[in-house]
Amino acid sequence: MPLDVDRLRAEISKVYSEVVRDPKRGYHFHTGPEYAVERLGYSAAALAELPDSVTAPFAGVGNPLAMGQPRPGETVVDVGAGSGMDTFLAARAVGPAGRVIAVDMTDAMLERGRDNAALTGMTWVEYRKGLAESLPVDDASADLVISNGVINLTPDKDRVFREVFRVLRPGGRLQIADIVVHRDIPPAARDDIAIWTA
Repeated sequence: MPLDVDRLRAEISKVYSEVVRDPKRGYHFHTGPEYAVERLGYSAAALAELPDSVTAPFAGVGNPLAMGQPRPGETVVDVGAGSGMDTFLAARAVGPAGRVIAVDMTDAMLERGRDNAALTGMTWVEYRKGLAESLPVDDASADLVISNGVINLTPDKDRVFREVFRVLRPGGRLQIADIVVHRDIPPAARDDIAIWTA
């Protein structure tokens, strides 16, 4: 049976809604700032400047900003931003003259991210509901696109990358951290939602 993409998205949203509510519950992935510092190389000092509501639900797999910090005044798009740890670190780097557009499909993450923008006073952070395969962002409007542990959860990765390159300005940069599988996955496994979300 082919993959039911709508059901897959609903199941992924369900898991990450739970992460917002209970980030320390224990999942098949790591969460929180301690993990980010100890395993992924984030700066403990930088994370200490962000509220717990930003850092506790962090569920990334790497550190896309370790590849290079955004520059002051730039526009950054965070694909699958979640509660916004990378979003708000990028927002600190670009400053009020810049802009960070955080895209996520999960209502609970969008609500948390918007609350975090208000809490931090970073009015140059904007959360938008959308999919990685169809970004709600203008053509050629971003200097930098970041993503952390999200593209592996999308069934149409080619479409995701087409969208990323659509929104990047000429000379723009893409910095992602994600999971990579080095062997072919059988079709039955690719179509099994439990494998995507377990």
